[in-house]
Amino acid sequence: MQKKEYALEIGGQTMTAEFNDWADQSNGSVLLRMGNSAVLATVVMSNRESDKNYFPLSVEYEEKFYAAGAILGSRFIRREGRPSDEAILSGRVVDRTIRPLFPKGLKRDVQVIITVLSIEDYDTDILAINAASLAIATSDIPWNGPVSAVRIGRINGSEFVVNPTYEQRGAEYSHPTGGDPENGERMDLVACGKDGLINMIEVGAHEVSEDVLSDALANASEEIEKIQAWQAKIVAELGKEKQAFASPADEKEVAALFEEIMNPKLAAQNGRIDRHDLYALKSTWMQEASEKLPDANPQTLDGYFEQKLDEFVHKLAIEKDERVDGRALDEVRTLHAQAGGISPIIHGTGLFYRGATHVLAALTLGGPGDAQLVDTIEFQDAKKTFMLHYNFPPFSVGETGRVGGFNRRMTGHGALAEKSLRPMLPDKEKFPYTIRIVSECLASNGSTSMGTVCAGTLALMDAGVPITRPVAGIAMGLMSDSKTGAYKILTDIQGPEDHHGDMDLKVAGTSEGVTGAQMDVKVEGVSLKALSEALAQAKKARLEILGVIANALAAPREDISPRAPKILTTKVKQGQIGLVIGPGGKTINGIRDETGCDDITIEEDGTIFVTGKNGTAEAALKQIVDLTRDYLVGERFEGPVVRMLDFGAFVKIGPNTDGLVHVSEIAPFRIGKISDAVAIGDVVPVVIKEIDEKGRYNLSIKAADPEWAARKGLKPEQGGGEYHGGQRSSNGPRRRI
Repeated sequence: MQKKEYALEIGGQTMTAEFNDWADQSNGSVLLRMGNSAVLATVVMSNRESDKNYFPLSVEYEEKFYAAGAILGSRFIRREGRPSDEAILSGRVVDRTIRPLFPKGLKRDVQVIITVLSIEDYDTDILAINAASLAIATSDIPWNGPVSAVRIGRINGSEFVVNPTYEQRGAEYSHPTGGDPENGERMDLVACGKDGLINMIEVGAHEVSEDVLSDALANASEEIEKIQAWQAKIVAELGKEKQAFASPADEKEVAALFEEIMNPKLAAQNGRIDRHDLYALKSTWMQEASEKLPDANPQTLDGYFEQKLDEFVHKLAIEKDERVDGRALDEVRTLHAQAGGISPIIHGTGLFYRGATHVLAALTLGGPGDAQLVDTIEFQDAKKTFMLHYNFPPFSVGETGRVGGFNRRMTGHGALAEKSLRPMLPDKEKFPYTIRIVSECLASNGSTSMGTVCAGTLALMDAGVPITRPVAGIAMGLMSDSKTGAYKILTDIQGPEDHHGDMDLKVAGTSEGVTGAQMDVKVEGVSLKALSEALAQAKKARLEILGVIANALAAPREDISPRAPKILTTKVKQGQIGLVIGPGGKTINGIRDETGCDDITIEEDGTIFVTGKNGTAEAALKQIVDLTRDYLVGERFEGPVVRMLDFGAFVKIGPNTDGLVHVSEIAPFRIGKISDAVAIGDVVPVVIKEIDEKGRYNLSIKAADPEWAARKGLKPEQGGGEYHGGQRSSNGPRRRI
């Protein structure tokens, strides 16, 4: 076995890259470690050109249960199945970082596979990005890397930490169930880049300001350059010679024909091109060019059209400060917001329009028992009480296609919206519901993920969820000229700006700060200066959108939907949990069956949540309270006689609690036999007279109701008066049978 190791100190920890012959059939591979977390990255490029009209890159992020030292899965399937959402999101982060650095025009399949070998203290997503970079950079695959990644955490509201551990990050951003920050603002930032530029961002935050986010990006850029220098040294020593590749040159005939056919048509548009114009122009070009150049490759014609349209929208913005739809560079499209009014059955709804992007969010409230169980290599037996699922049907873009299922894009967009809304949710103690939002993208022309954030906020408030503040989101774009360094920031990108622009920066937040952000680019990266400007411009747009949301619904409704279940809470001693559950769940299941409540959930600390409708939750809670309550001397009850002895009767005062009424406590006078006064099944008034040293309850009927015996028709025993004797005194021991 051959191997060579390289080490780098970063963020107070050692990152170690091991190059060995484990996967020597791949074009490149590396084993990257930090702490007790490790990943193996491999990359392979096909020897043949693909017939696709795009670059066929695939990134697979493989989580294996052995990496966590666990055997997970169901009782019947112990093999890994479909990737978890966390694995999909980590794979997307790698893809979005490395994709812009492959040469334009490359059509050979490239596959990067990240295999998580162990995971403990550090999240392996950062390792995955750096490992993918090293594997590709040292391979013979043409690529303009390396590129590096770091995580920046904000601990205790002020301190930046490089590559924090799971423990340092806390529950809020390292755990799918979320949580509230313990000390002020908190943030989890993943940033990737090279040469002082940033080309990928993922942010989850608790209302951090744009200035704080800009400072964190600057901090990240400094650390990135340290990793870049380390990678460059490795590539210089181990890197293979790159395979020759030249981007296909423009064919003169195609260029001349485009100038003849399309330049007049583009000029006639007067700089205005909507989505329908784009389809029509492209259709005209493909049809006429194919007729006049029958031997031309359709992919070449298609690619040239996209290239020229790219130049058109860039030139329009950079040189003329104009956009294809006529808006100002910082102008948001027409907005519309509606809370509720869709259906009385749905617990909460939000409808949001931003131009031709229309999103409906439908919210459902459930009990704690409806939480999603999360069982992955990172999080075992976790419960997720807030879920946002994003759907993007083909009709939203005027197309036909497969309906149902999901894809990685849908998973990523839903996760971003969920991450952006989560920090504003109330504590479980204040609002113990499980919340599910489903986003239905009805029409799409730019950033349905940020439309989902806005519609989701409306749905939360319509459902009566007491969120801290409304959240809104906006997508920012960039048109830049690499030769001159000129650039323009665009607010609320759509259509050709989204497809041909250089940056897609989505920023979500409240009036107080950013809660979520995501960026990917089509160029090598974006300067820190441009990012700071984009964040400031995004805030302006966000505040405008928040104003429209406030006009639709200013604050959460005071009450939840009458169709939503009611959740009642109590807390018992930990030693009483078994009493509530009962042997084999007999007691708790009996309460469910008898009352008809939806669910009873018991936490480890003894907190009990009872979920139900139409009074069933109240009935179940009463039974639990009665079952676990502490009884006090002097409390009064009415209960049935459940057992008879020679010297007294046992009366039931709670579901599993009874006490003894001694014969002397029946009446204020002596009676002959207990059976002369009561029988099994009789309901009698009692008061707790005493609780003895063993916790047994001594009850009294005469103290509860002195006239009870007279109404019952009891008479003193012949020769008897007031009772002073008997088988035991009121304070003496009693025997049990």
